[in-house]
Amino acid sequence: MSPADAVGERFPGSWRTNPASSVPLFEQLRLFVIERADNGTLAPGTRLPAVRSLAGELGVAPHTVARAYKELELAGLVETRRRNGTVVAGSQPILTPPAPPPGTVPVEVIAAVDRCIAEGRTAGLDDAALLAILRARQGGSHK
Repeated sequence: MSPADAVGERFPGSWRTNPASSVPLFEQLRLFVIERADNGTLAPGTRLPAVRSLAGELGVAPHTVARAYKELELAGLVETRRRNGTVVAGSQPILTPPAPPPGTVPVEVIAAVDRCIAEGRTAGLDDAALLAILRARQGGSHK
């Protein structure tokens, strides 16, 4: 299968890492692949570019791409096959948990999240970066 997405554009298309972001480059790539697989633009069986090729296209070190691919493989999102390279796995894990039922989240929490999103967008962060920051803060001692 070719690495073309739903609009015929080759992966990663015009997407590029953001070196100014606080999110590590490998994590930006990992989140981008997850987002594309989750929304269906990277269908199961789609072959991803070779590590060196994608690294050259994105202007990052090959280790950056290799680490993103390795973490995606550990999560079951991609598979590395001999002679076929790295491909999107056939059965996708659940990537987006369901939203809480309406009315169960306090209005203050929703307002705080909306403010964080607005601040992030003002700072030039995309959804993937905002989610990465949230996940990093959840895993630390910032409770």
